[in-house]
Amino acid sequence: MMRWWWFGPAVEKHELERELRVMKAVGIGGVEIQPVYPLELDDPQKNFHNAPYASDEFLDDLGFTSKLAKELGLRVDITLGSGWPYGGPHTPVTQAAGRLRIDRVELAGGENSVAVPATENGEQVMAAFAGGKQISAIANGRAQVPAGVSGPVLFFIASRTGQQVKRPGVGAEGFVLDHYDRAAIEQHLTVVGEKLMKGFGPNPPYSVFSDSLEVFDTDWTGDFLAQFQKRRGYDLVPHLPELTGDATPQALAIRHDWGKTMTELAEEHYLTPIREWAHTHGTLFRSQTYGEPPVILSSNAFVDLAEGEHGPEWRGFSAARWASSANHLYGRNITSTETWTWLHAPSFRATPLDIKAEADLHFIEGINQLIGHGWPYSPPSAVEPGWRFYAAAAFNDHNPWFPVMPEIMGYLQRVSYLMRQGKPANDVAIYLPTDDAWARFRPTENRRAGLASVDRQMDDLLGRTVIPQVLNAGYNFDFIDDRSMDKAGIPYRMLIIPGVERIPLATLERIQAYAEKGGAVIATRRLPSLAPGFRERDDSERIQNLAAHLFSGSQSKAKLVEDESTLGREMTSLLTPDFATAGTAAPAIGFIHRKLEDGELYFFVNTSNEHVSTDATVRVSGMGAEWWDPFGGGRSPAALREDGKCSKIALDLAPYESRVLVFSRNAAKPAPGAAEKQTVVADLSSDWRVTFTGLKDTEQMAKLSSWTDEEKTKFYSGEATYEKTVRVQNAGGYILDFGEGEKVPPPAPGEPGMRALLESPVREAAVVYINGKRAGSIWHPPYQIDISQYIKPGENQLRIEVANLAINEMAGRALPDYRLLNLRYGERFVPQGFKDLKPLPSGMLATVHLVRK
Repeated sequence: MMRWWWFGPAVEKHELERELRVMKAVGIGGVEIQPVYPLELDDPQKNFHNAPYASDEFLDDLGFTSKLAKELGLRVDITLGSGWPYGGPHTPVTQAAGRLRIDRVELAGGENSVAVPATENGEQVMAAFAGGKQISAIANGRAQVPAGVSGPVLFFIASRTGQQVKRPGVGAEGFVLDHYDRAAIEQHLTVVGEKLMKGFGPNPPYSVFSDSLEVFDTDWTGDFLAQFQKRRGYDLVPHLPELTGDATPQALAIRHDWGKTMTELAEEHYLTPIREWAHTHGTLFRSQTYGEPPVILSSNAFVDLAEGEHGPEWRGFSAARWASSANHLYGRNITSTETWTWLHAPSFRATPLDIKAEADLHFIEGINQLIGHGWPYSPPSAVEPGWRFYAAAAFNDHNPWFPVMPEIMGYLQRVSYLMRQGKPANDVAIYLPTDDAWARFRPTENRRAGLASVDRQMDDLLGRTVIPQVLNAGYNFDFIDDRSMDKAGIPYRMLIIPGVERIPLATLERIQAYAEKGGAVIATRRLPSLAPGFRERDDSERIQNLAAHLFSGSQSKAKLVEDESTLGREMTSLLTPDFATAGTAAPAIGFIHRKLEDGELYFFVNTSNEHVSTDATVRVSGMGAEWWDPFGGGRSPAALREDGKCSKIALDLAPYESRVLVFSRNAAKPAPGAAEKQTVVADLSSDWRVTFTGLKDTEQMAKLSSWTDEEKTKFYSGEATYEKTVRVQNAGGYILDFGEGEKVPPPAPGEPGMRALLESPVREAAVVYINGKRAGSIWHPPYQIDISQYIKPGENQLRIEVANLAINEMAGRALPDYRLLNLRYGERFVPQGFKDLKPLPSGMLATVHLVRK
């Protein structure tokens, strides 16, 4: 699927139809409609008009799109708003995102009172403290300070963040709504959701969508004190100073309870009503359930379709694995991710190889549906390469390399399908320190940033060692938390408790029972020692005793590993790795394992720009195996050697190559024979006839070189056709080899985005024709095509249609001037990555060989 940006919204039905039909033709399975900011001003002379969001005109376009998509067999989702997070002009300040405002007022010498800070509509002073004591005398705009008390007076004010909806379309501007206030989301569903459903008419969307929660610094709501009292069993008001003061044990317990209450309110007052509303309207609720407000892994139980993001962070904590873990635990087979969000900036810079390289990282984290980010709607009148989102890859047909999009989509479809077969077979669960995260929450005060997110703390709490140690040792893993454990138990062979300090007593007792039944348990750094909340503090002693007993040696498979650099070694002493490689290949190769009804499926990925050739061991025996080709759909027997309960294989992977290995009892056995030999029979690197399609210009290229070497093609974006005659003497097997590509150094630390660190020998893609027949395409390593069935003895006509990136054309002209647009609508976006654009090497650049096999 693709996120389909409707800019303005200013769309026309004929272009909507054209784009939908193009998507269908290349294998894209559906769209998520996302109306966002305008890119052009209204112009009556050009008949150009931005339709206000949720207007009758917009809803008519929505109904047209939904009807056509259904006819084409395409899925349609829609976000319940324009831009993100939810909100808009219908959200009053009293329902806007809330925060706890803390003002410090110094007590002047000789004074015994201070002025109460001014408040605005939507704000309310709740309490004031001086010297740790609550001030009860507040009247006439002043707070009386008790005698003998010095220091600043702290005022705690129920306030608003003031955050506005990000990137809204025309007419969708306004406050972000309070995600802890059920009345606020219910009003949004009535005002916005009902209109959208009316627009869809008899063809409701497959799902309604909530993007990643980015309600920054939201840590309060109007009835928070009452909700806290109800849920935690004590009054928060006397403890308000502990939210911002020193991190004493009691203060951390109070902050924990404050954070846990936020989580529950977000689940019950935001996620739950949306899901209920969706079901009453014949649709599902898809949600990126992470961010702020501080939802947790098991908050995904409150949505129908849990979605992730940030797949490139596969060797650390990622929202992609957060979502897939929840779905594995809750028995849901499909997990989607927002994919390619920050792929190789700026827009139109991403290559087909970049697309594959990132997608593969999502797959090995348990993802099996990709929501591409994204497809920009663009009117025919727009200057090439058309409209584009401010910060994301663009995957529409304005990319010159689009002719290979069917092959790209075919690959992604096959792997997604395979990753849905059977059941997940991850060995390891990593227990998330959710309670420790809540205890670290703090409110925004003065210029100090607040902290009210669970997932944003996981990198720090988990550390930088645990996950790489697990992966390098030959295991794949899921995350787990307390509530998902309550629901699903611990359905894994091993549980890791990474540096956890706070843990509920009931959870530790469950882990004790798991260990007694033979489950392996490893705690790292330290043993859990504290009960999480203020009222649970008396459980701490029992937790300490139980943890000491569990890891005392009474359970043979329970270990404390204080030095996390030895974690992998300790794991392998307790459980045979699922997949192990010889030498130093482990960090480069990612894998995922699915257990089939009658076999086992492994997906291997070389995540590096280095060729990897290694002996590997897979924890499967008693079966044969086949290599399944995710590009063409073919199958071939795999050579195995059994070693006890494992099988050994030779694994040879080009840079960024991926392979599928399927074990079954019916697998074909490889035929005995000598290894295939390859011999170069011709160098095809010279004397090409090259026609630049967009320029209608043909030239002889004596030696392969970049289009940018010539002034007339320096800024050319599009296709060029390379033609020559090739003579062979004998029939048989032949390969067209385009070279290996050129390695690219890694980006600077902290630089955003993801890209494949390899430049193709064909920049950036090509379609090969032999004697007028399409033989295949070139867009990923290994850069070879088997042309055996197309080539014949004697003369053969070779035609290669090469396409580059749209960046070259963009580099040759001034970028759009958004000055008037910003004056009219405000600066709703800042284009990213377009400074100092330069044309990039294009065409066939390496030595091309004809190889006999």
